[in-house]
Parts: sequence; C-alpha cells; structure tokens
Amino acid sequence: MTQPRILVAGATGRVGGAVVAQLHAAGVPVRALVRGEASFPEGVQAVRGDLGDPASLGAALEGVEAVFLVWPFLSAEGASDVIDAIGKRARRVVYLSSAGVGSGEEEPGEAITAFHAELERLVEASGLEWTALRPTGFASNALGWAEEVRTTGAVRAPLARLARPLIHEADIAAVAVQALTTDALLGARPLLTGPELVTQERQVALIGEAIGRPVRFDEITLAEAVEKMKAAGYPAELVEAVLPVQAKMLANPEPVNDEVERITGTPARTFREWAMDHATDFR
Repeated sequence: MTQPRILVAGATGRVGGAVVAQLHAAGVPVRALVRGEASFPEGVQAVRGDLGDPASLGAALEGVEAVFLVWPFLSAEGASDVIDAIGKRARRVVYLSSAGVGSGEEEPGEAITAFHAELERLVEASGLEWTALRPTGFASNALGWAEEVRTTGAVRAPLARLARPLIHEADIAAVAVQALTTDALLGARPLLTGPELVTQERQVALIGEAIGRPVRFDEITLAEAVEKMKAAGYPAELVEAVLPVQAKMLANPEPVNDEVERITGTPARTFREWAMDHATDFR
C-alpha cells in the first residue's frame, strides 16, 4: 500500500489518537472519525460519523483504503453492519482486539472476550484484508487512578501483587501503523505485551517517582473494588468481567514477549516510561 488514506475510528482515544499522530508524522494521509468537535494537527482531516449508526459513515469512508477499528461498545451488536459499510469502500481493516481472545483463560461468554471474539470473526469473514491486534492490558488504564493520586496521594485498589505486562498505547499504535501501511501483518493476530511484569503496587510507586512525590497503594478487597467501580459509573457487566479475570492472573500471569520489537524494530516501552510520559495527568 502506498500513501493510502487511512480512517482511524476511536481517534480521540488513547490508542486511536496515537495512531493518528504516528501516521501524520510519517506523512501518511489520515482521517479521524469523530462524533463531535475534536482538535487534531493541521493536515489531519476530521469527519463526523458514529459507529453506532452505520449509515453515518459514508463521508468518512469516502476514498479510504484502510481502517483502524476500535469498537467502543460492550457487545458486538451492530458490528456486522459497520464492517459491511467498511467493506464497500476500503480494502483493509486493522481491528484492536484483546489478548483475552487467544489466551483461553476467560470463561466462555465472558463479556469483553466475547465481543472481541465476535468482532474478529466478522472481520475475518468480511473478505477484507485484515489484522487483529491482541494487546495485553493497557498501561493507560492506570489513568483511572489519576484523580485519587492528585487529591489523596494514594490509590485504593485490589490485588496489589497482580503483575501484568502493561503496554504503552504508543507501542500498540506503532504496530497498527505497520499493519495499516505494509503487508507484513496481513492475516495475523499478534499478541502484544509490554517488556516486563509490573505489579500494581509497583505501578503506583513508579507513578510517584514520575511526579516527584510518594504515592501509596492501599489494598482493598475485591468486593470493595466492585462497589467502588460501580459507584464511579463503570457498567456492571464490565466490572463483573474484569475483576475475576484479574484475580486469576495472580497465579497465572500473562506472558511477556518481544512482538513489539520484532514488528517495529524498537523495544516496547516500560511502565516507567509510560508513567513519565503521563506525569502531568497525575499531578
């Protein structure tokens, strides 16, 4: 593919925003799918459309050769129509999936794994060129602690010793750019991880180092965490899906690999680097 116009869904999110930025920096024409007002660097075209309304995607898909697809819902309802719309205009789709689809660790029907697995199935059956990226936990999920860090200097969360190879959104984006602009990952489902296992307690300590003041990890029970997340507005099905799976990872942590480096030529960023990159979010 030579200088394609690429549409990025989820362009205002952490991963999608990094994909937009990296494509733009590389001189690749990129278009951002947005539902409302959004600001992008000069030269990035923002076009309105909503994945919840496939009929709204026509203008965004006009002239597009490849689509980076982030699915923003907790079920696959409506995804078939969206992928059909993409298939009428584009020739390639790179889907941001989850490591859980290939791990075999989750129970059948577990909410997050189930919709990702169905999206992968639909993408693969679409006739489009495709890649399904399967990252482990996003380092950016730690931004959920930002308000507590700013206001209390502590994080109240369960599973202090839970260790995960969290991945920087910029590394996911770098792999996505390869999948969108080269043929190297056609038909691939790369498992993408950070470079090391880092416990949640250590993550909090590294955030403290990044902002220049200590941050304490106060461990709470899973039951307390469920109520805390629900009170914060997280959907019940998300809470009930995530916490039990994380608890199982205490005994069976996710694997660590070097796929990011193999694909991009650059080692995956550490959680320490992520914390430094996002220090202002925690101050």
